[in-house]
Amino acid sequence: MDTTLLATRTQKTAGLLAGILLAAAGIICSIAFGVTNISWRTIIASYTDFNGSQEHLIIQTARTPRALIAAAAGASLAVAGSFMQGITRNPLASPSIFGINAGAAFFIVVGSAFFGASGLSTFATLAFVGAAFTAALVYVLGSIGNDGLTPIKITLAGAALTAFFSSLSLGLLLTGGQTFDQVLYWFVGSVAGRDMGIFTAAAPYMGLAMAGALVLARHMNVLSLGEDVAVGLGQKTVYIKLAAGIVIVLLAGGSVSMAGPIAFVGIIIPHLVRYMVGIDYRWVVPYCAVFGANLLLAADIGSRYISFPKEVPVGVMTAIIGVPFFVYIARRGGRT
Repeated sequence: MDTTLLATRTQKTAGLLAGILLAAAGIICSIAFGVTNISWRTIIASYTDFNGSQEHLIIQTARTPRALIAAAAGASLAVAGSFMQGITRNPLASPSIFGINAGAAFFIVVGSAFFGASGLSTFATLAFVGAAFTAALVYVLGSIGNDGLTPIKITLAGAALTAFFSSLSLGLLLTGGQTFDQVLYWFVGSVAGRDMGIFTAAAPYMGLAMAGALVLARHMNVLSLGEDVAVGLGQKTVYIKLAAGIVIVLLAGGSVSMAGPIAFVGIIIPHLVRYMVGIDYRWVVPYCAVFGANLLLAADIGSRYISFPKEVPVGVMTAIIGVPFFVYIARRGGRT
């Protein structure tokens, strides 16, 4: 008996379509609402009959990039979190908890502080390299010992590297004024003040990774049964883990390059999705993408009104939501 919230294929399809419509509405609301509210007619007119007015410029240069980046980052972090939880069999795994976000941000800070790195494509490259390096380091540290890789060891390794890279990044930012100005808005986790160039620089890599996640979904179902079972069924687990690792790095690195190290999206959404549709990754991946986008869009819209007319970084909003959820999952031993 299927005990998930959406049991049948028809229900799951309807839920996914509803999520897509909700994401579309979230993007429109993200463009429309803020310090200056903009009507939907003006939003349409800015693309059909652009006249160079202040409202049209705000829509095209600030609000639209912000909405698209929030949606893409949320979707990427949620899918990356679901893959990390599947590979490690650790319900608390996510890019933020395992240090991948912090490592990607650290590489951006180092590149700016010591090598004069600047520009959207350079920051994106540094984020990808940092995410890959940190993922490999966490895996190695979590595998040390006779018992090999275990959920508790890899969690401790990720937490240690998160603290390590975050401390180094803050130290570098505080000792270099120019560096502080250049990368602060990446480090705090925010989608405000971005332009379309940031989105177009990282979107192709993230789109490729999303396609790869969908292709790997069937293999992740087998791998989630346990490595011994997967090997017994003829799966080459090394190659599947390597491919999944590449997907995680591209998604997490792309997210950091656009929005900075935003936490907890990769924990919250996979658990909610598994409660809704079960453990089949052929449903988990698209659901995580859609509802991860919805969560970050909603958090970004909410961040504009907490201390209105000032804005709170969206990373603060996800932390407010995510910390209680993290404690809840930890107390239940990973069961939602």
